[in-house]
Amino acid sequence: MVPQKVFFTKGVGRHKDYLQSFELALRDAGIETQNLVTVSSIFPPGGKRISKEEGVKYMKAGSIRFCVMSRNATNEPNRLIAASVGLAIPKDSQQYGYLSEHHSFGDTEERAGDYAEDLAATMLATTLGIDFDSSKDWDEREKQYKASGKFITTWIMDDRSRFRRVHLGRGAGNGESKNAIDLI
Repeated sequence: MVPQKVFFTKGVGRHKDYLQSFELALRDAGIETQNLVTVSSIFPPGGKRISKEEGVKYMKAGSIRFCVMSRNATNEPNRLIAASVGLAIPKDSQQYGYLSEHHSFGDTEERAGDYAEDLAATMLATTLGIDFDSSKDWDEREKQYKASGKFITTWIMDDRSRFRRVHLGRGAGNGESKNAIDLI
């Protein structure tokens, strides 16, 4: 079973109980009716990215849905949390790409998103045999990746469900928990 279509979504839930906050995050993401099974981080060869609106049309309540998920939670007031999913796709559509999930505490939106993007791009670069200096910063490595001719399109998802960045701000506080979820 190889997925042909892939979509991204994101949700945030706040509740005093962890499980309920996760349920609210699933509702916010529009996938609460699915039984989610997390998988590792391979973007299928020839996979087509579709909109969330198109993707939910394929879902039936109770279906088993495979996903790559980044999830984070806190019950500490003002705790900065982040959850991001990065995507790297090779130029050759017959080769597989990589998805990376990153969740952290204390990171800014830009830092968490860049980290997820960097992870996905680096995993793909190593499988494509692209020579690069891992001590260089992301901007320098990105130039090396693209100069190889084998690479690469990269994305990070933001809170508008586009392929940019997602950052979930500070914790809800008052004993509440906050969950973040990015899915394909």
